[in-house]
Amino acid sequence: MAYGPHTAEDRSRMLNTLGIPSVEALFEDIPASVRSHGLDLPEPMPELDLAVRLQELASRNRVDLANFLGAGVYHHFVPAVVDQMISRGEFYTAYTPYQPEISQGTLQTIFEYQSLLAELTGLDVVSASHYDGATATAEAALMAVRATGRERVLVSRAVHRHAVDVMRTYFEGGRLQLDELPTTTDGTTDLGALEAALADPDRPVAAVILGQPNLFGLLEPMAEAGELAHRAGALFIAVVEPVSLAVLATPAEYGADIAAGEGQPLGISPQYGGPYLGILATTTTLTRQIPGRLVGQTHDLDGRRAFVMTLRAREQDIRREKAASNICTNQALCALAATVYVATLGPHGLRDVAALGAARARELERALAAAGAPRLHSAPYLNEFCVRVPDAERVHQALLSRGVLAGLPMARWFPDDAPLRDSLLVCATEVTTTAEIARFAAALSEVMA
Repeated sequence: MAYGPHTAEDRSRMLNTLGIPSVEALFEDIPASVRSHGLDLPEPMPELDLAVRLQELASRNRVDLANFLGAGVYHHFVPAVVDQMISRGEFYTAYTPYQPEISQGTLQTIFEYQSLLAELTGLDVVSASHYDGATATAEAALMAVRATGRERVLVSRAVHRHAVDVMRTYFEGGRLQLDELPTTTDGTTDLGALEAALADPDRPVAAVILGQPNLFGLLEPMAEAGELAHRAGALFIAVVEPVSLAVLATPAEYGADIAAGEGQPLGISPQYGGPYLGILATTTTLTRQIPGRLVGQTHDLDGRRAFVMTLRAREQDIRREKAASNICTNQALCALAATVYVATLGPHGLRDVAALGAARARELERALAAAGAPRLHSAPYLNEFCVRVPDAERVHQALLSRGVLAGLPMARWFPDDAPLRDSLLVCATEVTTTAEIARFAAALSEVMA
């Protein structure tokens, strides 16, 4: 809340009405060891002074950097209509649509989102309730476990580390197993290792998970991996970047059973930790396994088009021990942003965004190679790739002081891998300019000299 209207007298009157001595008594059922014990905040100050202080803190943010950071969250141009639509009061303050007769607008936005994402992925069913790409990927893994009755999941080392970390958290302490597949020297998943892992008769696999593009920005052999998975009776899960689907084969085209991914590139500006949007799509066969909410289109008694909550597992609310998921809060506002973005650009516009990002990336590759930082991997990529940079962490810091955010130092995720430790993961999108690329290359040459 921007302003808390309740006075000490108001709070005292509420406590007296409830018959409890203090606010702390409301939390007595929570063990003292896990309760919050206050926040380390400065002393109160007048509103004018506080506004000045907050402005000082905000000024620490750098908005002048030439930005080449991707790694799962991408900087795209967002048409003004996106923020205009999601700022409307009927959307901005809307809650979960329990009553369809008064929630037709919210239900329709979810229906439109599901329809557009189904078209983008090529899959039949799309859920609209997932916090981000990492949790959507973990939910996809649990779907496969439920559908197959198996307890082991194989995930490529080249899947985003946040998704792998969340899956490990979901699996921790239970009977489920998560095993990583190695990558080859060209940065893509080792299909030989995948085939060997699937061949173990004592450890049947529920699902195989690969990214497209993968964590290193490279294009994986998705059709071949999916065929190996299906031959072993496992499901195939694709972790996708949605803008890339405008130019790459869809998950349906290479036989994926489930597609998961981060929806942030679809009209949601990069922010500190979110909110973002988890994409989760699947086939009709697995509809009953998908968590969250599915909205459908029907007609009312007068024959008018209407929208309803077609499928929603009530166990999520009233019988949690039988729940398929912990999904409750709806990400409808972020889903609306994605809907408006995709509808505004259309298929040709989205293809232009992906193609221009790819063209800028080729320009970036050539410039960085000339500056002494060639690509690390040989496999094809779309708009993101690793470059060899000795002492990459130091170089990254030095480039910040020169106004360049030089991607992500891979040592942060792979400290024990020598080639990756000395590399930067860099990205270009349609908003990357030739001048920024030249600025990056010149600064890199200077720092590495």
